Amino acid sequence: MTASPPPPTFLDDRVAYWAETTPDADCMAYGERSWTFAEFDERIRRAAGGLRDLGLGRGDVVAFLDKNHPACVEVTLAAASRGMATAVVNWRLAGDELDYTINDSGARVLFVGTELVPTIELIRDRLPMVEQIIQVTPDGAEADEYEGWLAASQPAGPAPDRGPEDTSLIMYSSGTTGRPKGVMLSHRAMVAHTINSHDGWELDPGDISLVAMPLFHVGGTSYVQFALHDGFPSIMTREPDPVSLATAIMKGANSAFLVPALAQMALAGGPEAIALFGKLKFFTYGAAPMPLPLLRRAMEAWPDTKFMQVYGLTEVCGVITHLLPEAHLDAEHPERLLSAGVPIPEVETRVVDPFTLEDVPEGEPGELWFRTPQLMKGFHNQPEATAEVITEDGWFRTGDVGRFVDGYVYVEDRIKDMIVSGGENVYSPEVERVLTAHPAVAEVAVIGVPDERWGETVKAVVAFREGESVTPDELIAFTREQLAGFKCPTSIDIVDVLPRNPSGKILKRDLRKSYWPEAGRQI
Repeated sequence: MTASPPPPTFLDDRVAYWAETTPDADCMAYGERSWTFAEFDERIRRAAGGLRDLGLGRGDVVAFLDKNHPACVEVTLAAASRGMATAVVNWRLAGDELDYTINDSGARVLFVGTELVPTIELIRDRLPMVEQIIQVTPDGAEADEYEGWLAASQPAGPAPDRGPEDTSLIMYSSGTTGRPKGVMLSHRAMVAHTINSHDGWELDPGDISLVAMPLFHVGGTSYVQFALHDGFPSIMTREPDPVSLATAIMKGANSAFLVPALAQMALAGGPEAIALFGKLKFFTYGAAPMPLPLLRRAMEAWPDTKFMQVYGLTEVCGVITHLLPEAHLDAEHPERLLSAGVPIPEVETRVVDPFTLEDVPEGEPGELWFRTPQLMKGFHNQPEATAEVITEDGWFRTGDVGRFVDGYVYVEDRIKDMIVSGGENVYSPEVERVLTAHPAVAEVAVIGVPDERWGETVKAVVAFREGESVTPDELIAFTREQLAGFKCPTSIDIVDVLPRNPSGKILKRDLRKSYWPEAGRQI
């Protein structure tokens, strides 16, 4: 590898560069298959040609629906090279959520894993814009439609008319409407994120990146870019289950981004699991808060592992602040383990009173605002919603409440009623909408409560209609008929009446207080 490759402009630039300069270097391993950088770039070029031959061009959208698969990365980079965008769809969504997301993206071609084909068949008549569906098998077996499509396609180079501001990805994130919003991320923003969030993430020859987080999250799709950017190999797992993670680590993967729940699983797995995870050189965690007792247990169990926390949002391509390894070991400032670290390079910060829009004094809580080249272009098809979160002078309003102390960000609460459970975003009005449809329910408030395994879990507080009642288990089963499993409450409290302020607004903060007394923050 050369010491200083040229800075990339487009999402696919670095793979092409390594394919030319270190063609035989390992790029990606998945199951029993693996590819060098030259082979991976060849597949990207063939996918680009295949998309072109399907009549797609600059500004078009393709969708990818599957568990983790290198084909998702190939299609994303191929589409981006031709000026198209890829909508990476959450495979855990229920049917009506799925067709909404695919239709909202405007995808003309849908790549779908064979495991999920039955779900698509149920809603096929509700996908009028999808012109073609291409199936992808987990193992690339004979008769794999995607592999056949690649083999029959003629390679194509980048489109000459594409630009750095073209949308390369549409990542769906829950929003204020209760429906997921398509976050449009440009080449320029994604490249800036890859470069800026590298600070503190360093691999040496022989290191291997473990890609385990779902590619439908920026924690997967943005993270996979790191090793591709640096010319290092990656091992991708189909799911972040203990067996898959253990197998990848035994194959040499030693740098990973994982949600805190997986640290809890490893620590609960016994001496062998603890010893195996101790082989990780880097353990970057985020997407959900790491309970302080769990973090301390992990640091004690794996003293040779460098821990780094990241805080971010889909709207800024992922990471916006990080708590670096040395800060984890700073005995003079143990309180910083409760922080989200410091802003990454090129990030401007403000803490603003969300009502007066005036900056608050240092140390006081307010809404976290960021200005960064990583910022999204906006919400797909939702200019009004975009204007609500991006100011005219380019500041992004996160909806998160936090404070700055000595340069460190402490995220303490949410203005938005977002719950982050095991790295999955859950928007409470969406769950409330389903629960209030139950004939026995008069009113409901959905909140996040602390959970050692998942960081947060979903709780509903319900008041019944007069003369009506059902069991909490029945209500949970009711939600499971209409929502993805990770959005459903894991517990329900029954009350006579929900607390409200004088204007009638439910006081969710009051509901949370009894569940967060020792957590150090309410998020």
